[in-house]
Amino acid sequence: MTYLLCRNRVLDFPRWKAIFASHEEAHLAAGLKLKGLWRGAEEPNNVFFVFEVESQEKARAFIGNPEAAKAAETSGVMDGEYHFVEDAGGY
Repeated sequence: MTYLLCRNRVLDFPRWKAIFASHEEAHLAAGLKLKGLWRGAEEPNNVFFVFEVESQEKARAFIGNPEAAKAAETSGVMDGEYHFVEDAGGY
């Protein structure tokens, strides 16, 4: 299974979360199923989230879409990073 591990540093968490939630259908259309969402305990405007990825190709197209960049800017994302990771099994 492939996942997309994300971190965003945002200006205002409640604003970011509302805009992020409003894009649920777009995430699903891109083959991204949200599996978890967390805030930094000491830095609550650092947001971490994980999507289960149906297709890396579709996910990369979604991330690279200018509309996604516009939504990030509107929601107050100051910076972020995205990593495709695979389940390596537990221990």
